[in-house]
Amino acid sequence: MDIRSNIEEFAIEINDLVKLFDVEINLCHNEQKENRLIINEYQIEFNGESKCYQQKYTIPENISSLREKSIRKSELKIQLYDILSTLTKTTLPWGSLTGVRPTKFARELIERGEANSFTISDLLEKKYRVRKDKAKLVSSILKNQKCIIRNDNLVDLYVNIPICPSRCQYCSFISSELKSVEKLVDTYLDCVLKELDAIKKIIFKNSYVIRTIYVGGGTPSVLNEKQLDRLLSNLSFEASEFTVECGRPDTITIEKLKVLKKYKVTRISINPQTFCEATLKRIGRNHKNVQVLNAYSMALEQGFIVNMDIIAGLPGEKLGIFKRTMSTLLELYPENITIHTLSVKNGSLLKEQGEIAKSNEVGKMVDYGQKLLMEKGYKPYYLYRQKNQLGGLENVGFFRDENVCIFNIDSMEETNTIIAVGANAMSKRVFNTKHFIDRQSNCKFLQDYIARIDEIIEKKNKFFE
Repeated sequence: MDIRSNIEEFAIEINDLVKLFDVEINLCHNEQKENRLIINEYQIEFNGESKCYQQKYTIPENISSLREKSIRKSELKIQLYDILSTLTKTTLPWGSLTGVRPTKFARELIERGEANSFTISDLLEKKYRVRKDKAKLVSSILKNQKCIIRNDNLVDLYVNIPICPSRCQYCSFISSELKSVEKLVDTYLDCVLKELDAIKKIIFKNSYVIRTIYVGGGTPSVLNEKQLDRLLSNLSFEASEFTVECGRPDTITIEKLKVLKKYKVTRISINPQTFCEATLKRIGRNHKNVQVLNAYSMALEQGFIVNMDIIAGLPGEKLGIFKRTMSTLLELYPENITIHTLSVKNGSLLKEQGEIAKSNEVGKMVDYGQKLLMEKGYKPYYLYRQKNQLGGLENVGFFRDENVCIFNIDSMEETNTIIAVGANAMSKRVFNTKHFIDRQSNCKFLQDYIARIDEIIEKKNKFFE
C-alpha cells in the first residue's frame, strides 16, 4: 500500500482512515489553495484501475488558523471516506472519524454551536458518515456524563504500577511480568513514593484539589499486602472517588481487599475478559472462572463498587461463546461493565501468532453486548477507540444506579488535569479557559524510571510551574 500526500500534517489521519478499509490501495493526494477555495485531488489505484478525483470547498472568512486547519482536516477525511466507500462498496461504523475520542469531538461540535444535544447524532450521521446506531450511542453518552466539571484547579491523580503476573497475548502495554522484576518492586515503590512527595508540594503550591485517585497498570493488585499498604498510606487525599485496578482475579485475596478498604478505596476492577476457560488459556491468562466468582464475592462483602471488563473478538471465540460470557456477567450484575473490542496491536504476541476473528463476527458481538446491557438497565457513559481495533469498533463503559467512574470520564474527555506518577505515566495539564492541553511523560521502563527518578521529579516541577 502506497499513500502519499503533499499535506504532511494530515498524514497520520489519512493513513488511519485508509487502513480501516482493509484493502490494498495506492493513493496520491494533493491540496491546492486559491484564496479561500481549497481543491483536493486524489489519484487512487484500486483493483488494477487508476482514477483521479477532484473535490472543492470554501474556507469561511475571519476564522483562526487553528480552526482553518481543523476544517481542512475534516473535509479531507469526509471526501476521502466517500471516495473509498464508493470504490470498495464498504461503510465503516464510525464513518470518516479517526482518533480516540468520538465523544470529545461531538462535545466540541456542540460547544462551537454546530449542533446541540438533540441534533448531534444527526450531524454525526449526515456530515461525518457515522453509522446511525453509533451516532445515537455518542448522544446517549454525552447525556450520561453529568459529572463533568471544568475547573483548572480540580485535578485527578493517577499512579501507575506496570507489573502483571503474566503477559496476555493481546497486550502491548509496557508492563513487566512479576517474576522478571520481583527484586525491583520495593525499589520501584521507593521511587513512586519519592515522586508522590514532590507531587504533594506541587498540589499545595498550585492550590489543586484532588477529585479522584486512580491506581492503574499493569495490575496493581500484584503487589503484596505490605507493599499495597505502603503505597496507599501515601495517597491520603480526600477524594470523591478512589479506584484501584485488580484486573487479574488470581491476584485478589481478602487480605489485600482489607488493605484497600482501610485506605478508603471505593472502586475496583475484576476483569474476566471472557468466561470461556479455553480462551483464557489461549490468551495467557492463568485464572479460572471460580477465581472470578470468589474475588467478586469478597469484593461485595467489603462493599466495593466493581467494574468488570470483557473483550469481543478474542481468538477462537464466536458469537455463541460471547453470548455465554454476557449471560454469566449479567448474573453477577456488577455496577460497571466495559465491553472492549479486541485491538491487534504491534508488539503483542497476538499480532505475531494469534487467530484473529473476522470483523463482521466481532461487530455482531459488540452490537449484541451493547443492546443487551441497555435492555437490562445499564447506560453507556464513556467511549474510546484504539488503533487496530477489529472492525474499526470501540470500547464502551456502562453503569447502573448512577455508579459512573468519574476518572474514566475526566481522562477520556480530557476535561481535567491529570497528575500521573510512576513509570510510563503521562501527566496532562488542561487549561480549560485557553482550550489547551499540555503533556509530560515519565520514562517508560521500570529500570529507567528508577535510575532517573530525580530527573523525572525536576521535569515534573517545571511542567507544573
